[in-house]
Amino acid sequence: MITEIFATPQDAEQAFYKAFERADLAAMMSVWAEEEDIVCVHPGGARHTGVVEVRESWRQILAQGQGLRFHLVGNRVFTGRMISIHSVYEHVTVAGESRPANPVLATNIYLLTDRGWRMLMHHASPLATAAPSKEPPPSVLH
Repeated sequence: MITEIFATPQDAEQAFYKAFERADLAAMMSVWAEEEDIVCVHPGGARHTGVVEVRESWRQILAQGQGLRFHLVGNRVFTGRMISIHSVYEHVTVAGESRPANPVLATNIYLLTDRGWRMLMHHASPLATAAPSKEPPPSVLH
């Protein structure tokens, strides 16, 4: 199997979202590191760890073939020699729907491997849809 070498974390991220939009499982998994430590959390979902679990979670999602389009905004990036952490807002449009879905906040972590940059973790969380409250937020330890 020939796998693309991603020269930068941004190349890997672009390939990730392209594979997602095309519902292409092989392309999606080519972005991921082949480590048993990989982690994927889909919005509102459970944590999937390891190549087998992560692949199965993507197989189920991509099998729906929803025709998603991503517009990424607010990208914040920290890149070290071997790791790159991206925090981004995903604005998702679903084919056939008149309004975009609620934005999702995603953290994507990429690792420099002998096969170029690969995804180590994707954690996506839905954002609250309620209008901001004027009351102070509750004290939360997290």
